[in-house]
Amino acid sequence: MTLRITTALAALIAATPALAEVNIYSQRQPDLIAPIADAFTAETGIETNIVFLDQGLTERLSAEGSRSPADIIMTVDIARLSQAVDAGVTQAVDSAVLHDNIPAQFRDPANQWFGVTTRARIVYASKDRVADGEVTTYEDLVDPKWKGRICTRSGTHPYNLALLSAVIKHDGYDAAKKWALGLKANLARKPQGNDRAQVKAIWAGECDISLGNTYYMGEMLEDPEQAEWANSVRIIFPTFSDGGTHMNVSGVAMTAAAPHREDALKFMEFLASPEAQEIYAEANHEFPVKPGVPRSDLVASWGDFTPDPVDLIELAALRGDALRLMEEIDFDG
Repeated sequence: MTLRITTALAALIAATPALAEVNIYSQRQPDLIAPIADAFTAETGIETNIVFLDQGLTERLSAEGSRSPADIIMTVDIARLSQAVDAGVTQAVDSAVLHDNIPAQFRDPANQWFGVTTRARIVYASKDRVADGEVTTYEDLVDPKWKGRICTRSGTHPYNLALLSAVIKHDGYDAAKKWALGLKANLARKPQGNDRAQVKAIWAGECDISLGNTYYMGEMLEDPEQAEWANSVRIIFPTFSDGGTHMNVSGVAMTAAAPHREDALKFMEFLASPEAQEIYAEANHEFPVKPGVPRSDLVASWGDFTPDPVDLIELAALRGDALRLMEEIDFDG
C-alpha cells in the first residue's frame, strides 16, 4: 500500500507543471527593476523574484555552481557583464527577438549578454561658472585652465575604467596615460564618493565640472534634497576628437544553471520589447537600446548627441590596461 501511494505521489509530482517564475540576481536596486518585473508578470503570469547583490554577483554564482537558483543576472557596465562571461556563469541565448531588437553594438557576438539600456559618461558643469562651449571633447578636460576645478569618483571605479578604456582605444596607451595624468593634475580634491557626490561638490563651490553618468541627473531631480544640486549644473555631451560620446550599458544574461530557462528567455525578450524599453528608460532615465523607442521627456530635454561607435567588447578587453594605468599613476592618491 505504501509503495502504491509513493508511486502515485511521484507520478503526480512529475505531471505537475514547474512553477512559472524567474529568479533574478541584480546589481541594480530592486525598486529600479520592479516596474519592468511587474509589467512582465502582468503580461505573462510569470512571477519574478529579485535578489539585490551590490557586490560579488559573479563570485556567488561561481560558488553556487549548478545548484544556483538564479535564472538571470542584471548588471551595469560592460566590464561586469564580461567578467560574468569569463567566469563561465552565463550561457549563450539564441533569440531572433533579441537580435532584431538590440543593435549588434550593444550585445555580445557570442550571445552571452544583451544590452537593455545605454547611458553616456558626460560632464556636469556649473551653470554659473562654466560658459557654453568651454568643454566639447574629453581631451578638453586636461587643459590647464581646469586646474583645481574638476571632481570625480575613484579612477578605478568601473565607470571611469570604461571611459579610460575608450581613451586607450582611440589614442593608444601612452596618450591615455598622459590624458589621465592631466586629468589628475586638474582635480580639485582627491577622488571620492559617487557621481552624485561630485554634483553636490559643484553646487557647494568645491569644483566647477565633474564626470558622471547621465541618469544620475534624473535620480537627483526626483530627490527633494538633491534637486538643488541637479539644478545648479547642466549636462554636456563631450566627444572624443575622432569619435562620439562614450557609452556604456546596463545588461542582462542568462545564468549557466538557469532552472527556468524558458521563462528566463521570455523575460529577456520582454526586456527588448517596445513596452519594456519605454518603461525601463522612463524609470531609470536611460536611453532605450531598441531603435525607434523614444527617450523619456526628461532625458530628451538634455539634448542630442553622437554616441561613440566603438564596440563595447573591445572596451571590455582593455579594462585590465586601464586599471593598470590608473594604479601606475596613483590616480586616487
